Amino acid sequence: MMFMPVVNDMFDDFFDDDFDIMPVYDNGTASLMKTDVEEKDGKYIMKVNVPGLNKKDIRISLKNGNLVISAKRNENHDEKDSKGHVIRQERYEGSYARSWYVGKDVKENDIHASLKDGVLTLDLPDRRNVPAVENNHYIAIE
Repeated sequence: MMFMPVVNDMFDDFFDDDFDIMPVYDNGTASLMKTDVEEKDGKYIMKVNVPGLNKKDIRISLKNGNLVISAKRNENHDEKDSKGHVIRQERYEGSYARSWYVGKDVKENDIHASLKDGVLTLDLPDRRNVPAVENNHYIAIE
């Protein structure tokens, strides 16, 4: 039995997702947090796409070797007529999270994060070169 193309696309999108992104609300925005990782000069550089988000919308934590980036977005759009009466009002709320295992030896002080032009950049050490620690910590975005 052949499904409509839209339904087929929906199932393709579901099964193509490796469950790396866990959106609470997804309206085609699961493309947030697409990530590139490269090794350079004995460290790893992660570039995470977070278009439209500000530093206050993003939280980065480190717990038991798992680096977690979560983001929350709330938007309200009001359209009013010339008399100031609301003729259309739309709201969007969504939150996203993605995690990577970086090793229990990595500490929050070893990770540096910056945000520029919708790209969150994190510098992480090679986990083979750092001592062990097991605490929950948060990383500030510069």
